[in-house]
Amino acid sequence: MKKNGRAYRLLEMVPGIFAWTAITFPIWGAFIFPRIVAYFVIAFLIYWLYQSFKAAFFAIIGYFKIIAAQKTPWPDLYKQNKTKSWLSFTEVDHVIVISSYKEPVDVIDMAVGSLAAQIDINLKQIHVIVAQEARAGKENNEATISYFTSKYKNVFGNLIFTSHPSDTPGETIGKHSNEAFAAKYFKKNFIKKGTFDIDKLTLTSCDVDTIFNPKYFSALTYSFASSENRYYRFWQSPIFWHHNINSVPGPIRIIGTLGNVIHIANIQEPDGLFFNYSCYSSSYRLIDSAGYWDIDMIPEDWHIFLQTFFSSGGRSQVEPIFLPTIVDAPDGKSYFGALKNRYSQCVRHAWGAIDIPYAIKQSINHPEIPIITRILRVYRLIETHFIWSSNWFILTLGTSLPVILNPTFFQTSIGFNLPRISNIILTVCLIPLISLIILDWKLRPKYQKTGLGNILKNILQWPFMPLATLTMSVLPGLHSHTRLMLGHRLEYKTTQKKAK
Repeated sequence: MKKNGRAYRLLEMVPGIFAWTAITFPIWGAFIFPRIVAYFVIAFLIYWLYQSFKAAFFAIIGYFKIIAAQKTPWPDLYKQNKTKSWLSFTEVDHVIVISSYKEPVDVIDMAVGSLAAQIDINLKQIHVIVAQEARAGKENNEATISYFTSKYKNVFGNLIFTSHPSDTPGETIGKHSNEAFAAKYFKKNFIKKGTFDIDKLTLTSCDVDTIFNPKYFSALTYSFASSENRYYRFWQSPIFWHHNINSVPGPIRIIGTLGNVIHIANIQEPDGLFFNYSCYSSSYRLIDSAGYWDIDMIPEDWHIFLQTFFSSGGRSQVEPIFLPTIVDAPDGKSYFGALKNRYSQCVRHAWGAIDIPYAIKQSINHPEIPIITRILRVYRLIETHFIWSSNWFILTLGTSLPVILNPTFFQTSIGFNLPRISNIILTVCLIPLISLIILDWKLRPKYQKTGLGNILKNILQWPFMPLATLTMSVLPGLHSHTRLMLGHRLEYKTTQKKAK
């Protein structure tokens, strides 16, 4: 679709305009219409209170679903419930694309090793593609091929290595273009030649530091084989930064803790409007029908959903699999190096706001999709990015600046009570926050919960939460949205992974 027109460019500015309007509104609004500012802040606080309790409620439910899923023998459940419309459990094959660029082999082995450790499924049904970049250099890539070929010979159905060329016209560098090349390679060399039936294939996108739950692919097989809408589905597990959570700086650990359990809640949204993210699976046919990942769109996870959503006439949806996928929290060679890497990663994630103009234009181009369905999808995109880059400022400065900047307004009833109402609501919000912290701790691997030092630093870090959320989430989000507003394109940078 044409992405360089004036209308498209104006829509790209929406996230930044929304963010800066909300951030500065308590300042200039305090002089022009302070009462409206106060009502806006109180309305946002009530919204925040609702979202906080909703997140805690669904996270608690999700916790018990995770415990149940980990105990479920998926092949046995399949045998108990099988009907004629289901696919055979043994005829479903899984293709996993692991995007790699110069990572050490022991980091890549986090993903490959977790695939080799899958249980309740024949490993010959798993086909691994280590998707390398030609720009990483021949020597680097050949060393990776040699290591994994030797270690995992005859383990999987197929172990494939691709080399994504760096000179393809119209492409931008990143995971999106690399995995698109790898998936198209598999189709050309395996599906088109009749080795596999595309209707019996899933396709999983992941990073090198992904550690799948040992039952993930048996659960995915069950979900894919049993679903009547298997060709219009993504499957998403909660993503946890648990692998190295105690070795990263406190601000990163705080963001990780909050993100971990909020992800459990997000994949249970009762409206079903959540998106796949980071590491996810789908039917191969669905990704193929959308033309694979757009080669010029860096934020590939939400974007591939939107591609399939519009190409399928609005039938594409995401379903949860309650088996956590473990990944590394952003790290670095030094304390501040790790903070820098997390900041850069968040800037890249927030660049997903580029999907807003894409979704609006596609919504206009697809009138066959019910208008409410289209509006809700676009709304969810805008809501997510608006809250991302502005929430901290509204919850802190918005509750105090109007009465500080306009002493006359403080003499009014609403002005006098605004700080008090804000303090009460934010204090009540501590209840779901504490619940989320406890849930994350309970879900961590045992090795991350041992030692007095680990326990103390995970307790003493929380007074720094406002600073951590500002520097590691809100500011990089605002940075990304401002770049987009000003027309400054983003260059893809991989998050540094430490060798283990």
